[in-house]
Formats: sequence, structure tokens, C-alpha cells
Amino acid sequence: MKRIAFRVAAAAVALLAGLAGSTVLLTQEPASKPETIAPPPVKVQNATPSPMSAWEQSHQDQLKNDWPWLARFKEADLKLAAPAPGENRVVFMGDSITEGWHFEGPDGSFSGKPYINRGISGQTTPQMLIRFRQDVIELSPKVVLILAGTNDIAGNTGPMRLEDIEANYVSMAELARANQVRVVFSSVLPVHNYNPQSPRLFAGRPPEKILALNRWMINYVAAHSDCFYLDYFSAMVDDKGYMKKDLAEDGLHPNATGYKIMAPLAEKAIAKALVIPNR
Repeated sequence: MKRIAFRVAAAAVALLAGLAGSTVLLTQEPASKPETIAPPPVKVQNATPSPMSAWEQSHQDQLKNDWPWLARFKEADLKLAAPAPGENRVVFMGDSITEGWHFEGPDGSFSGKPYINRGISGQTTPQMLIRFRQDVIELSPKVVLILAGTNDIAGNTGPMRLEDIEANYVSMAELARANQVRVVFSSVLPVHNYNPQSPRLFAGRPPEKILALNRWMINYVAAHSDCFYLDYFSAMVDDKGYMKKDLAEDGLHPNATGYKIMAPLAEKAIAKALVIPNR
């Protein structure tokens, strides 16, 4: 009897131990087993990106092959003769707003004047800084008008902090100063979203960033007597802080009416810059 009782007790002990072990395992197992295989991708209707326009495709190809687009004006720069004695040569450095500005011809803003257009559509200040020596300094102008910043704010060549844009302005100013070229910083133009085609261009250019960059330019010029500020913004902004509707159909690029406002302001800034003697 003692032997049977011992066996029953041993079996009971083993059973309790097994139950205890099971309890421990249950308490250690996570409530939900983590996935070890990634879920299949969710099919999204109409997920195919819209095709790029011919200009966008060409622009992307250009960035891959010649990021600052040094080739654009290389031949023209080489063919350009040195300034004649007494010539007040001026280079307009910029993006599409400058490129689209007609200088010559019956409708040109500066017909017969020694003003050189070196605007390239879509460009940002780092691209302009790289080509500044070729397209500005080597042309020996007396004045350079820099109109930039809007594409930096929009992130055309990647995200840009305002501090980075400002640093590129300073670098161009210092290069110009070292080569006896007077600098005019042109304000970033306002933008609007009044027309059906304008919201896309407007969205990436918050008015507060435009205002902040223009304030920085004003402060920089105030601290450097050989630099000048050209205020297009105040002449082209409406009471809401946007570009006046009738000055740009797409909300960004001035039309003929817009350029008629800009031209005399540019002339006034150039005249002021020419009065200051080179250091």
C-alpha cells in the first residue's frame, strides 16, 4: 500500500509541475505574434504617376548631365567682346523670370542698352553660384542684378533652408565684390493663386518665406554699402499679400504688364549702383 501511495503522490506532483510549466509558458507568450513576413502591397487605383511634360523631362535630363547648366551660355560668353571704354555693362542673373524678360526688339525693355540676360528657367541659387564666375565675372560687367530665391523656396533642386539660400546670396556678393562688380539684390516676387493654372506654382512658395527672404536682403544691404536692394515686391503685391492678378497669368511669371512695372525699377537701381565708385 505504501508503494502504491508513493506512486500516486509522484504522479500528482508531476501533473502539478506540468500545469505550472504550462502557466509560465502562457504568461510569457506575447498577446499577438509579430509578423515575420511583410504584408502584400496594397493595390491603389490610379497610382501611376502622371507623365512629365516635355519641359519637365528635358529639365530632369539637364540636371543629370550638367547640373548648373554651364553649357547654356558658354559659347555666347566666349563670343562676347570685352566692354567698350565707358560701357556700363550689366548682367541680369536669374531664373525663368529673368529668362522670359525680353530685352531687345520693339517690345524689349532695354533695347540698345549693354544689358545681358543670363536667366535660366527653373534655376536655384546654388546653380547660379556655380555658374556665377562664367556667366557674370568673366563678362566684366559693372553691375549684376540677381533675381533668385523663388525656386529655392519651392525646392526645385531639393529642400533648402532660408539660411542656405542666404549663404548663396552672400557668396555671390563676395565674388562680385572681389572683382569690382556692384551687386543689386532683387526682391523675390510675390505669387498668387487666383487663376486655374496658378495653384501648383503657388503651393510650394509660401508668402511668409518670400517675406522672410526679402527682409534678410534688406538687412544685408543695409550692412554693406556697396550692395543695393531692388524692391519689385512692393510694386507688384496686392492687399492680400499676393501678386496682383493682372501681372501674372500663372501666378508666378510676370506678363508684359508686370515687366513694364519692373523695368523702370531695375533702371533706377542700376543708376544708383553706378554712382558708387569701385573699391
